[in-house]
Amino acid sequence: MYSLLRTCLTAALLLTLGACALLPQRDPVNISVVGFEPLPSQDLELRLAVKLRLQNPNDSVIDYNGVALDLDINGRSLASGVSDQHGSIGRFSEAVLTVPVSVSAFSALRQALGLSQSQGLQGLPYVVRGKLAGGLFATVRFKESGVIDLGTLGQVP
Repeated sequence: MYSLLRTCLTAALLLTLGACALLPQRDPVNISVVGFEPLPSQDLELRLAVKLRLQNPNDSVIDYNGVALDLDINGRSLASGVSDQHGSIGRFSEAVLTVPVSVSAFSALRQALGLSQSQGLQGLPYVVRGKLAGGLFATVRFKESGVIDLGTLGQVP
């Protein structure tokens, strides 16, 4: 009886490992920040739209059903946002997704206190972290960093 149970458990383990090998291998989705725009705000909060470019380098369509992100500027947490947008990115194609984020007055004050007089609002490093929801095994996490000039935010070039 013990050997039959052991054989069944070994077979189940081998079948499970074999099933993992059959899952399609995907290249990572390229996600980059392409812009920040101001949105209408309320009382003690600032709202921004973060635009993300999603590039699918795979031979299959990627479906998504929500996005969440956090924005750090100058090494400090500034904003966070979520969106229940859903759609798909075709094979070997790209799309731009806009996610609204909220900045509390306290986060803005913390950022202002952390700026040095010589630094100002130009050339501030930012990091955007988030996830593109796609179900149990299809969620894509991302991280993008760069430099932003807050003095020109919302101005038309």
